[in-house]
Amino acid sequence: MERRTVLRAAVVGAGTAAFSGALWQQAFGAVAQPGPSPYGELLAADGNGIQLPARFSSRVIARSGSRVTGTSYTWHFAPDGGACFAAGSGWIYVSNSEIPLVGGASAVRFNADGSIASAYRILSGTNVNCAGGATPWGTWLSCEEVPLGRVFETWPDGSRSGEERTRMGRFTHEAAACDPDRRVVYLTEDEEDGCFYRFVPDTWGDLRTGKVQVLCAPADQTSGPVTWRDIPDRDGFPIFTRWQVGAAKHFDGGEGCWYDDGTCYFTTKGDNRVWAYDAVNQRIDLAYDDSLVPAGTATLTGVDNITGASSGDLFVAEDGGNMEINIITPQGVVAPFLRINGQSSSEITGPAFSPDGSRLYFSSQRGTSGNSIGSGGITYEVTGPFRR
Repeated sequence: MERRTVLRAAVVGAGTAAFSGALWQQAFGAVAQPGPSPYGELLAADGNGIQLPARFSSRVIARSGSRVTGTSYTWHFAPDGGACFAAGSGWIYVSNSEIPLVGGASAVRFNADGSIASAYRILSGTNVNCAGGATPWGTWLSCEEVPLGRVFETWPDGSRSGEERTRMGRFTHEAAACDPDRRVVYLTEDEEDGCFYRFVPDTWGDLRTGKVQVLCAPADQTSGPVTWRDIPDRDGFPIFTRWQVGAAKHFDGGEGCWYDDGTCYFTTKGDNRVWAYDAVNQRIDLAYDDSLVPAGTATLTGVDNITGASSGDLFVAEDGGNMEINIITPQGVVAPFLRINGQSSSEITGPAFSPDGSRLYFSSQRGTSGNSIGSGGITYEVTGPFRR
């Protein structure tokens, strides 16, 4: 019997346990399983083609190639990774542009009542800006998803031009997540044999200098202790960073990354997994694996971007699948939270909550057009009684 089939049989019917950083030692019992959503069933699609639970509503914030409502700013193509930042009495949502050569990132600023105050560019002239991550000091790390890609630190309010942070390593960057407790930044790599890295700055809050390390563990390990080793040449030339340390563990297509309370969650699209790195005990485990649920019941496929709510719920967006954002609860239940209809050739990107947790932002990168350059991209907001 194939190993993944054996693992599936081992967890089916085992039930689920609440999982947090302290409980990841119970790896297989904690792998999320399909179940009823705490928000209830999805209702019929609304006027924007989005299926939501009762008491939730959606609105379109921006469309690629069109002016953002109430502003003179034209929204970028192929909206991808995003995050929200407090700004005075309102907030800002930033979004990357996954376009070659001109990429960059844009921002929409909201007033306290949710109305749009302005929209503008915060990064220009970069290459295939896919995901990234917010820092505790209020900047956005925008990552290039190309070989020898770079990380750029940007200022959501547009007060400063984006600055290159090449000391964070040159590789096919995807997402970033800051760990203020250990004062490191975790980084994913979107390659079939990609690695999971962390950047250890010399001074926390200053990403200009520091060292890059790679997670090391046996190739087939899905649960157990790990170590970190320094990358000899962070510039990745002539040898890519993922090939420089023989003990490095390789992951099949690193995507989203989110840190919360001692655990860094990251996704791998090649095997539809959500991983959990327990930073306190330095071990990895699986939070979700679509091969470890009863056959034909997986609601979450094409795992991609990930974010978290103050309730401890994870929200995982799909690249393909059936265009859903799924919730994974602290009790280990996975269920659809929303579904976009009529956009099967797109992917959901950039999920992020407003600072007060009452609004969820995300994009459909190619929208109804399915255009490969993302000219049909749509950025949405969902409002409702999110769990706190």
